[in-house]
Amino acid sequence: MEKQKLNTTLVYILAILGFLCCCIGGIGFIFAGIAFYIAHTKLKEAYANPENYENIDAMKTAKTVALVALIISSLYFLYNVYWFSTGGWDEFMMKYQEAMEEMQRNQ
Repeated sequence: MEKQKLNTTLVYILAILGFLCCCIGGIGFIFAGIAFYIAHTKLKEAYANPENYENIDAMKTAKTVALVALIISSLYFLYNVYWFSTGGWDEFMMKYQEAMEEMQRNQ
């Protein structure tokens, strides 16, 4: 029986999207969470029948990358939730309004 290769490309792409979207309000945890779930599921299948799969170590690495992206994105998301809930939004809007008024005065 021919060994199957675990497709790590999708996991890596989603994990990298998780890193990139981390800076957009911390929403990267969605992509990183999906990547981690896929990697975890595929590894569970591979551990059930290790003789049928070829690159288990590569999927372990992809799972680790997805986990790191998930942790960083989740922490940043929680920080944003905390910041907005403690009055950060009002401060942001005041600075935005001041910048808009300054721009209008300079025109």
